[in-house]
Amino acid sequence: MAASSRPPETAAGRLGRWSLTGIAVLGFVYLFIPIAVIIGYSFNKPRGKFNIIWREFTLDNWRDPLAPGPLTDAMVLSLKIAAIAAVAATVLGSLIALALVRYRFKGGAVVNLLLVLPLTTPEIVLGSSLATLFIDRGVQRGFWTIVIAHVLFCTSFVALTVKARIRGFDWSLEDAAMDLGAPPWRTFSRVTLPLITPGILAAALLSFALSIDDFIITFFNAGSEEQTFPLYIFGASRVEISPQINVLATLVLVVSVALMLAGVLFRRRLDES
Repeated sequence: MAASSRPPETAAGRLGRWSLTGIAVLGFVYLFIPIAVIIGYSFNKPRGKFNIIWREFTLDNWRDPLAPGPLTDAMVLSLKIAAIAAVAATVLGSLIALALVRYRFKGGAVVNLLLVLPLTTPEIVLGSSLATLFIDRGVQRGFWTIVIAHVLFCTSFVALTVKARIRGFDWSLEDAAMDLGAPPWRTFSRVTLPLITPGILAAALLSFALSIDDFIITFFNAGSEEQTFPLYIFGASRVEISPQINVLATLVLVVSVALMLAGVLFRRRLDES
């Protein structure tokens, strides 16, 4: 057996590898400490209205995490808006991505530029611009203005995510299916769509998460009647920070991780089939 041609690792190389590993570990710790604090304080029993100092462990906060109340209503509203916005943005963004990658047409470069603009524009500019548009047109701001605003910026994320997924797509598979007699819709539903589904699902989950998390754009376009989960927390934090906020945030985290794992398993099964 031939000897390995790889040179032995020097002390400087080992030091560099250990340093890089240590920096990566510190980076992950820095990212996950706030999440751990949120989960931990959902089991805290505060003294007073502000759940910011650890007192003692309790399970009382989790006895009825979805008890009716303003905070739960705000969470339900955020989930409704995120679901509608994610579905609409996923459909629009996926079609845009397919058109940009599959076809060559005049103005394609302009469309690509317009897709990037909502991502690079500060949210305060986008939110205030939409609010000015709605007020100027006499549109009553509320549920549907929030949905429209969320669809606007989520569509760009979907289009770029799906576009990255289908950029390496082998279009000869479509040609082969049509040569075998498959009509265009059957070719798309049986060949193209299953292969780009992982990218579409990833984009949909990203849109859903961005919609629930958004504060600035929602703040400008919510009006005075609708309060999403971030808006409610911002307003209530001046007078009270209850453990219920941590409980609901932990539930959102658990559901998000479960959806992400389900997406990974689905993609793995799809790749194996």
